[in-house]
Amino acid sequence: MHRYKNILIIGTSHIAQQSINEVEEVITQELPDVVALELDPARFHALLNKDKSKRIRLRDMRHIGVKGWAFARIGEYAERTLGERVGVTPGSEMVAAAATAKKNNLSIALIDQALDVTLKRLSKGITWKEKFRFLGELISAPFSKKKVKFNLTKVPEQEMIKEMVGHVKKKYPNIYRVLVHERNIYMAKHLFTLMQHHEKIIAVVGAGHEKEMIEEIKKLELRTSL
Repeated sequence: MHRYKNILIIGTSHIAQQSINEVEEVITQELPDVVALELDPARFHALLNKDKSKRIRLRDMRHIGVKGWAFARIGEYAERTLGERVGVTPGSEMVAAAATAKKNNLSIALIDQALDVTLKRLSKGITWKEKFRFLGELISAPFSKKKVKFNLTKVPEQEMIKEMVGHVKKKYPNIYRVLVHERNIYMAKHLFTLMQHHEKIIAVVGAGHEKEMIEEIKKLELRTSL
């Protein structure tokens, strides 16, 4: 967790039971004015209603682009497979956060960029070199001598998160820019606006977003103070 002024950001794993427990406990203890979620309205509705029709389908390729569609399908499959392994549906911590907010009559804010916008930008931004490198790593991973072990039921340690983010930033700069950096800026802007109107905010986002989002909020504060 990272606290800055009137905002507390909880970094989660979308398939970890630990994250479900943590968001329920912290929101209940803190009772913020607003619970901000790393979701857009379409994904929020799909999660709450378990709407499988909202999954990325073949017909979506025309709208979001080939590369964005392929990346989304691979990511969706990987997350769903790992979730089945630990018995947690991906995004359950977001559902738990929303349910805890509703139980305590707290407002909910959806602060993430629309998924189709992100995937369109990914299709335009990612190079074929990055795509083939990603596929190569995906195929060779089971045969790699370097094995990374961590407990899927828990949020990875900060050092491991830093290492993984650093790896993506170095080897896949355009993927990092679209999926991480641009979304951090987008979410930080939403949180900055919420900070002006509410005394206490809790934001629930994927682990690895927290520090850069706070840095972006600080930049916004600096600009508005000039």
